[in-house]
Amino acid sequence: MAVRDLLKMGDPRLLRLARPVERFDTPELHGLVADLLDTMHANDGAGLAAPQIGVDLRVVVFQVENNPRYPDAEPVPLTVLINPELTALDPALEEGWEGCLSVPGLRGLVPRHRALRYRGRDAFGAPIDRTVGGFHARVVQHETDHLLGILYPMRMRDMSRFGFVDALPVA
Repeated sequence: MAVRDLLKMGDPRLLRLARPVERFDTPELHGLVADLLDTMHANDGAGLAAPQIGVDLRVVVFQVENNPRYPDAEPVPLTVLINPELTALDPALEEGWEGCLSVPGLRGLVPRHRALRYRGRDAFGAPIDRTVGGFHARVVQHETDHLLGILYPMRMRDMSRFGFVDALPVA
């Protein structure tokens, strides 16, 4: 449908809590999903959350397949996840480099759960229930954080591991 403008870190709308989606399989919801996917793909994103385009709804999309921003990442299937619920399956946290379309040009080392189960619905209201690990788990956690008003730098433990992509020794 359309590539939308992305909100950037500093915009107070990124810090709000998103509202649950109450009606599925509507033209409005399908339009939002199409805009999220168009915007994510146009910006080489691994995922995108509705709050990043100024929509306060609990909707995220993600997909990783030959992504130039994450060339070594394992594939993650195209997913539309609405009203997500995450359950960590491993209490251990693993640090990994992350970037964000709302924090352009920067990367940081962020602790995340290695494995988790996520549940929610797709745009038609059909249930989704997956157990994932690795980069897939990282992407889901990153995107659902946006629904809670959390940007990845807020999760970082060591700000010396945060910087511009072209200046970091590894990212």
